[in-house]
Amino acid sequence: MCNIIEKEVEKAFQIISKGGTIVYPTETVWGIGCDPMNNTAIENIYKIKNRESNNPMLCIVNNMTMVREYIKDIPKEIEKIIINNSTPTTIIYNNSKNISDLLLGDNRSIGLRITSNKFCQKLITKLGRPLVSTSANISGKKATSSFKEIDTKILKEVDYVVNLQSDNDSNMASSIIKINLDGTITKIR
Repeated sequence: MCNIIEKEVEKAFQIISKGGTIVYPTETVWGIGCDPMNNTAIENIYKIKNRESNNPMLCIVNNMTMVREYIKDIPKEIEKIIINNSTPTTIIYNNSKNISDLLLGDNRSIGLRITSNKFCQKLITKLGRPLVSTSANISGKKATSSFKEIDTKILKEVDYVVNLQSDNDSNMASSIIKINLDGTITKIR
């Protein structure tokens, strides 16, 4: 299995490095991703999903060190939440840095999640930066709970579909926590 993952990481890396988009498995739902610094690729994902460009997308990272590279100030209590949380959790941070403005919301906010998926971890390590991660569905439609439910329009329009279909398809979206400007924390989902 490790060999298959390595091969798929290399294929996905080549596509993303050339400005392409991929459909790939995560620890939650299947995602569409690209390089978070490639505006053309990001715009392409908005187009593929038929998503408004004022609706920001999140990124996945492989560890807390990478979070620190893209967020100016991280409250200590957030680090405790991340360390002690056993379920996938996306955190919306304010005052991001080093990332495309096309992914940002108000106050330069960005959603980041530390991924536990082996494929994603290896790809992010090889990229040396986060990976855009938005659910592989048309905007406004239900997130798909398995690969076979992904709209064929999406599969035709991305540049590569990672060949790691598994029995572990999940419809579990991540929890979402937002850090407010006053430093308080709000649970969104």
